[in-house]
Amino acid sequence: MKAFIFDLNGTMINDMPYHTKAWHNLSNNELGGNFTWDEVKQQMYGKNPEVLVRMFGPDRFTVDEMNRLSYEKEKKYQKEFFPHLEFMPGLHDFLEQAYQKGIPMAIGSAAIPFNIDFVLDNLNIRHYFKAIVSADDVVLSKPHPETFLKAAQLLNVAPADCLVFEDVPKGAEAAANAGMKAVIITTTHQPEEFNQLQNVLCFAEDFRDEQVIRLIGGN
Repeated sequence: MKAFIFDLNGTMINDMPYHTKAWHNLSNNELGGNFTWDEVKQQMYGKNPEVLVRMFGPDRFTVDEMNRLSYEKEKKYQKEFFPHLEFMPGLHDFLEQAYQKGIPMAIGSAAIPFNIDFVLDNLNIRHYFKAIVSADDVVLSKPHPETFLKAAQLLNVAPADCLVFEDVPKGAEAAANAGMKAVIITTTHQPEEFNQLQNVLCFAEDFRDEQVIRLIGGN
């Protein structure tokens, strides 16, 4: 593959339980919902307003209310997760080796810039990425391929030559819709949940996996 595109949450950092907790608290304690942990987890894909619509229906909130709630949720998530913010095991070495070999890399995430900046700046890894596509940069969320197609365009690499790193089925489906292969980091979902997808190259617990290391010609 000529380029790598990374999802962020759950792929580069293992933070999805903190997002689930923030959504669970917001939905039940502040918005009067009655959702289980697993029900919340299943809805956490795409843009934040889309999550609210799926959980509470299209008429509960105005656009301004959804934007405010989304921002409040992210502030709580960042405050709780910050003491635990760290790379997925092996990721920093993987990024450095790919960077040294001149492999162009991008981030393609449904996160808002507020959260992407939180990760990139606190881990000091912004220089590795030639392109960043956030929730604010697309009209249609994953599993629509717009996020990954835009990242490929910004990298000036054909979609078929891009490899996506993801952790959720909807993200892998977006890669498939973009004509891209995917590597799945199994932080939040198990391999059997991806059975319907034919574009998954391999599953890995983290970036120390030999299958992942071989992607950049490592030993």
